Amino acid sequence: MLMPMLAEGLSGNLHVGLAALGAAIGVGFIGMKASEAVGRNPGASTKILVQSILAIAFAEAIVFYALFLVKAAPSP
Repeated sequence: MLMPMLAEGLSGNLHVGLAALGAAIGVGFIGMKASEAVGRNPGASTKILVQSILAIAFAEAIVFYALFLVKAAPSP
């Protein structure tokens, strides 16, 4: 009785954790490349900022999708 509940909870927590890790790595890469691009072309900093904010928002949305899937999963 305890093992199936533990396995179900662990798998749900595991995929949310992996989604959060992937989003964090993605946000880090976006910030790294955005600052590198502004360093190369300071005149385009506004356009780069807008594009990087959009990309960060899409990367963070992955975590919300994973959380929604954990909450929407039917329990046995």
